[in-house]
Amino acid sequence: MSVAADVRLGRGVSIPQPDLVNLYGCTIGTGTRIGAFVEVQRKAVIGARCKISSHAFICEGVTIEDEVFVGHGVKFTNDLYPRATNDDGTSQTHADWVVVRTRVKRRASIGTNATILAGVTIGASALVGAGAVVTRDVPDHAIVAGVPARIVGDIRERGRQARPIGTSRPGRIRRNQKRGA
Repeated sequence: MSVAADVRLGRGVSIPQPDLVNLYGCTIGTGTRIGAFVEVQRKAVIGARCKISSHAFICEGVTIEDEVFVGHGVKFTNDLYPRATNDDGTSQTHADWVVVRTRVKRRASIGTNATILAGVTIGASALVGAGAVVTRDVPDHAIVAGVPARIVGDIRERGRQARPIGTSRPGRIRRNQKRGA
């Protein structure tokens, strides 16, 4: 694995283990951090100040805007109907399929082991829960979770972190517990 010579790296890109990544023909924006065992394919674009956690797979056709968090093991796809062979049994080549583009807008966060199917847009500041399978567009600020991913909230209503009643420290709010004023 490696960082190929045709990769365009912005200033201050951090790749602490360059021998443990596979980056080729892609663009990585200024100040972005790339974890170990990440693959970013040709023509993929990652914006500035993003964090791409270990074991993520970002394929051709994916555009990730600035300040996006991509959790461990997140996978993107770029083909809605993948096949190994053509109808006549010959192996498919790059010429036998069309890349379906996917876009992740600014400040979105994608949780660990989420799968993002081809052709969707994840909205600005949206939050995709760990393990979700995103099969359709996610609106700006939406929180989605599940298989398939469904809207379960709005990030603007959550604040930075939930706080239990009577404390100024972040913590867990039980399901039946009411929020303090």
